[in-house]
Amino acid sequence: MGPELPGGAEPGERATLVQFSSAFCQPCRATRRVLAEVAAMVPGVAHVEIDAEEHLALVRALGIARTPTVLVLDAAGRIVRRAEGQPRRADVIAALGHAL
Repeated sequence: MGPELPGGAEPGERATLVQFSSAFCQPCRATRRVLAEVAAMVPGVAHVEIDAEEHLALVRALGIARTPTVLVLDAAGRIVRRAEGQPRRADVIAALGHAL
């Protein structure tokens, strides 16, 4: 089973793009746009952004070393892909293929 999403965030019906961000992270803003666009394009996919500084226990438990870090969760909440840094849209779509 994957990570428990904080703050009552709802996972996607088919997959969830979980983004760990921090306040002063420039690439996090661009990552947010890319993930939101992909989630809007693919039915049943949700984008959830988590503030790494507010959820340090989760960050430690998942071994998040930098922001942005993106986890792709399948419908059961299992982590099927993980990437650090700003992803390209094509890479996000390809990673989703492993979750759907």
